[in-house]
Amino acid sequence: MHLDSHVHFWQYNAAEYGWIDDTMTSLRRDFTPEDALGVMASAGIAACVAVQVRQTLDETRWMLQLADRYPFIAGVVGWVDLRSDDLDAQIESLTHPKLLGVRHIVQAERDEFLRDEIFQQGVARLARHGLAYDILIYGRQMPAAIAFASALPEVRVVLDHLGKPDIRRGGYDTWRRDLDRIAALPNVCAKLSGLVTEADWNRWTIADLHRYVNAAIDTFGPERLMFGSDWPVCTLAADYAEVTDIVRTAIDGRPQSEQDSIFGGTARRFWKL
Repeated sequence: MHLDSHVHFWQYNAAEYGWIDDTMTSLRRDFTPEDALGVMASAGIAACVAVQVRQTLDETRWMLQLADRYPFIAGVVGWVDLRSDDLDAQIESLTHPKLLGVRHIVQAERDEFLRDEIFQQGVARLARHGLAYDILIYGRQMPAAIAFASALPEVRVVLDHLGKPDIRRGGYDTWRRDLDRIAALPNVCAKLSGLVTEADWNRWTIADLHRYVNAAIDTFGPERLMFGSDWPVCTLAADYAEVTDIVRTAIDGRPQSEQDSIFGGTARRFWKL
């Protein structure tokens, strides 16, 4: 059963989704599990992991409610305040078999944020609750992410969107060096996701993106990579089927066992689904 490791749902309002600016007007509406089911099924994807967008406990509770209603939502990566004195109480208030991990939108923070000792201590406490950590950064933040993941070997870390390489401006070489370094850390896996929106939305090519997918396979190996669509954000540049095909065509000649890892096996092992 193929699984998408990175899907978003939201009930849109302008106040809470200010990041959806005038270049993203197509995202200014609700995106529901019913919407996802249709596009996923047509692409041969049977299950997904829902990932936070808003940094609120209420959104995490809402996503867990959705997971109860829709069995195809295999799990939720939510949010808690990792710098809070009552972090453990927050996590315990969200106790649910489908809560898999936590994410903080580090890409929006100052560059030194990942070095914050209180934040690191909070992330370390996730391991005690059996939760993983999704790290969302821009390519320029990769050196800080490497130091962060190195300092927390007991925490299972998944790198969202391959660290958001600057594909649009040809930022391959520096990113590739950093990818080699973070892939050397055994506690880190990565998502083959979000690449199409880091490229030129109107002029990307399969070859452009295969270069990054193949680099990730070379560094992490299929057993530490998981497919993610980043739907509906991906629709700014490509539809769901196109995003799926970017990865499928890159790995088409590989053994079936490797394809199965990328399209679900890695995610199931990583999150213990």
